[in-house]
This record gives sequence, structure tokens and C-alpha cells, in this order.
Amino acid sequence: MDERYLGRALELAQEAWGETHPNPMVGAVIVEGNEIVSEGYHARAGDRHAEIVALENLGRPPRSDAVLYVTLEPCSTSGRTGSCVEAIIEANFRRVMVGTRDPNPVHAGRGLDKLREAGIEVSKIEGPLADDCLELNLIFNYQIVHNQPLFALKLAVTKDGKIAEQHGKPSVITGKEARADVMRWRRLFPAIAIGAGTVSADNPSLTARLPSGDWCPRRIILDGKLSSVPETGVLPKVYSDNFSKSTLVVTDKASSHTDLRRARLIDEGVTIRELPLDSEGSFSYSKLRDILADEDLTGVYFEGGAKVAHQMLREKALDYLFWYQSPKTFPNADAVKVPPLTDFPLPEKVQSTKLGEDSLIRGFLNFSN
Repeated sequence: MDERYLGRALELAQEAWGETHPNPMVGAVIVEGNEIVSEGYHARAGDRHAEIVALENLGRPPRSDAVLYVTLEPCSTSGRTGSCVEAIIEANFRRVMVGTRDPNPVHAGRGLDKLREAGIEVSKIEGPLADDCLELNLIFNYQIVHNQPLFALKLAVTKDGKIAEQHGKPSVITGKEARADVMRWRRLFPAIAIGAGTVSADNPSLTARLPSGDWCPRRIILDGKLSSVPETGVLPKVYSDNFSKSTLVVTDKASSHTDLRRARLIDEGVTIRELPLDSEGSFSYSKLRDILADEDLTGVYFEGGAKVAHQMLREKALDYLFWYQSPKTFPNADAVKVPPLTDFPLPEKVQSTKLGEDSLIRGFLNFSN
């Protein structure tokens, strides 16, 4: 029964997929006499927390046998919306079941201790459902502990390790199920990043195209020489569509060679941040992380090509991998290769999902081994 009720709370939390940054997604249900009598979830940053929504939706004090199921340890500090722990104590719940503890080392376990001190029975779910509650907020969990944005890399790769049939031209690698899954993850991350070569080759929109409509994250373009910005003619979509003000270009320091291109971006409302290139003409991803943290971004979904993948691996500036494996092959000699999956230090236990004929392997990376 605990798994059933907490599973429902997890479903509720997912209703706010991608909406709560920099806060976590949280769902809550109130159970009386083995029946769910109220539900709630945290809809977006600044709104009421899941526990408070569930209490308000109940519309009366909980009964003496009431149990609260919540996917994340209730907050014990006031913040913008008040302390959930105090509200739970005041409501006099008999028991509270949580999916996972608060990952913030400053607060972890503190809320649960306060509830126990108030005489409320506190339990934590174990097993796969606990893993699901933790996994739900992978971006929040990383950012709150490390105080920097999570860097995740997405690669769609053929069976023989290629990401394109030839340089400078897009290739269809995965099927519709995998491509729909990419849109789902785009919707979760507050920002998406690509290199200049991808802009020139694919002219992507970088939106999450969903049944409910298009949604645009913050779009980060890594373009040291502004080579993706033509001096005349039509600009790529990321610089000229209805979401152009959501685009941020990271480029080398200003020079007379790029003045006209910069002016075109500024006219379109595109933000420009400077990051000097190194002697090899590449960006430092650790310094890029500082810039994006300064932009209040908690997570970035990189969809760059081979150059981005190699550079992030070389700097060990990568935290999470999404590897879409296709059964296709590109046997031609000029096909574009990426580092093999074995180069990415994934844990032994990874998330693996079948998506039509393709599969997704994903997980946190550990470069310390």
C-alpha cells in the first residue's frame, strides 16, 4: 500500500516536468482509512509546495489516522512559501512516508528529525521506488550539492560508433520513439547547448516539440568565431525565430572581424557572453560552467557533435550521459566518429530503456576512478 500511494505522489510530481527550476519536483497525497482523500504537487518555483497544496485541497483538518506520502523530504526552512514541516506538525499527521531525503547537505534529514521530535512516525520507502524518487530530480540534486549546473551530454550513435554519415550534413540515426524521448528530456532541462558546427549543419530550432506545443529552453550556442552567424542573408533559426531572445551565444572576445555578426545578434535580442578561446581554439568547459551558473541555469543538455564530446571528456567536464544506441551502421570512410561508450565512466548499474529499435543508456559519470 505504501508503494501504491507513494507511486501516485510520484506521478503527481511528474506533472510539473521541467517547470520547477531551480526547485525540485515534488508530489504529495493524503491517505485516510486506506483511501486517498487529497493530492497536490509543486507546480513551479515560487508556488506553494506539494504538501501545502494537498492540505489546502483537503479543505479540512486531517483525521487522526491520516498519513502523508511525499516524494521528497519536507522542507524545514521558511523560504518564500513557509516551512512544510511546521504545517505538517500543525496538521497532526499520524505518519509521514517520504520517497527520498533532501540532498542538500545543509538540510538533509533535518526535516525528518523535526517531525519525529513532534511525535510523528516517519518512514522512508526503499527499493526501486526510492530510486525513482531520487532520479526524478537529477538536475536539482546535482546543483544543490555542487552549487553549479549539471552538464549532460546527449549522443545518438550507430552500432559502429558514428553520429553522421559525413561532416557538415545531418543524418537520421534513431527512430521516432527515441526522437520523442529526446524532446521529453529537452523539456526537462532549463538549457540546451550546441556548437557552431551543429548550427551550420542542421539549422536546428532546439525547441521541445511536444503534443502540447513547442517549448523553448535557454539555447546556448558555443561559437568562438561567430562562424554560424552570416554577415548577410538569412540567419539560422536559433537567432531569428520567435524564441531568439532565449538564445545565448558564448564567443571569444570582440574583434573587428566579428563586429558585424555581433551587431546582427544584438538586433535580434540574442545575448552574448564572452569566454576567451585557448591556444587550441577551444573553450574551457569549467569556465563555461561558471558563466552558465552566473546565468542562473541549474542544468544544461548538450547536443553537440564529436568535437564537443571529445573536449568534455578531455576536461572531465561532464556529469551525465544520454547515449541513444541505434542498430544502424555508417560503413563509409568519411562518417563522423565519437568516443566509444567505454570511454565514458558510467557506473555498473545504468538506466537502460528500449525505445523501438533503439535503446537509451544513461547515468552519472565518475571520473575519480
